[in-house]
Amino acid sequence: MNILAVNFGGIGDEIFFLPALISLKKEFPNSKITLALEPRSKSVKDLTDIIDELILVDIKGKNKYLELLKFVFTARKGGFDTVISSGGNKFISILLFLTGIKKRYGYDTGKLSRILLTKAVPLNKNRYACEMYHELVTPLTNIKTELPEINVKAGEKIPNSVLIHPGVSKMSVQKGMIKTVNAEVWTELIDILVQNGKYVMLAGGPDDEEVIEYIRNNVKNKNFEDFYGKTKNLKDLAKLIAKSEKFVCSDSAPLHIAVALRTETYAIFGPTDDKKLIPNFVKVIKAKDNCPLKPCLWERCQTTCQTLDCLKITAQDIADALL
Repeated sequence: MNILAVNFGGIGDEIFFLPALISLKKEFPNSKITLALEPRSKSVKDLTDIIDELILVDIKGKNKYLELLKFVFTARKGGFDTVISSGGNKFISILLFLTGIKKRYGYDTGKLSRILLTKAVPLNKNRYACEMYHELVTPLTNIKTELPEINVKAGEKIPNSVLIHPGVSKMSVQKGMIKTVNAEVWTELIDILVQNGKYVMLAGGPDDEEVIEYIRNNVKNKNFEDFYGKTKNLKDLAKLIAKSEKFVCSDSAPLHIAVALRTETYAIFGPTDDKKLIPNFVKVIKAKDNCPLKPCLWERCQTTCQTLDCLKITAQDIADALL
């Protein structure tokens, strides 16, 4: 079977989508899987052998509709037997119909989707995202893959180690979606952990340069391992997470890599809904606020508020969870 999967979103979304693709590969071991995704998320292919080819579709760029038209022509020429697409937009079923692919699976977004799709799958957003995405492949397989799996082995842990990844995507910050504590908190956390005898490691990606520089310039105890700039890609970061006894991060892509590796993970959550974004074995660190709107981001609004009471978490709060 020649399968086209479509999943537009960030790298976290692509990791959420992996269990569905893994189940398809288990059901159809000789299949070829092509994933259509945004260019910003193409590095997901470094983490898995499940994906054979990529089609890049820049739907966030200036030429969104031209990109989608090019995608349709590429899909029509690809010789695909089946297409599966995430996304709750009513346009998705039309897009899949235009590809000319015989078997089309997507979410039920109304009467049109039930006409244009081979099977319109009920969309239930009120659960862990991996489960939500996996529903798309239930018409094709009874195999259920619960969690993401990536091509990095857990290996031997560094004794007494804590890996800190303080960043979130720059795109989310630019759009006014604040999802983590500030650089001062991360800096103080490193001091507390080192003082308590932990072997602290620091990592981050290109989007995290500002917070990393603040930490480097302001941390009092320099007795930590600085891996910023040494992890060249997602797979390098995954290998470092795999070696760590404990991993501390925010609601970001590295969190989902840690889930795939089953590393003991502590995640800071503020305005987003942890029940939809992580399995229950991840330790959640939240502020002791009484905001009646939380979780609000994406549920009630597209940007975070000015007060950010939900992120008033101290370095000691985080350390107490870890120590």
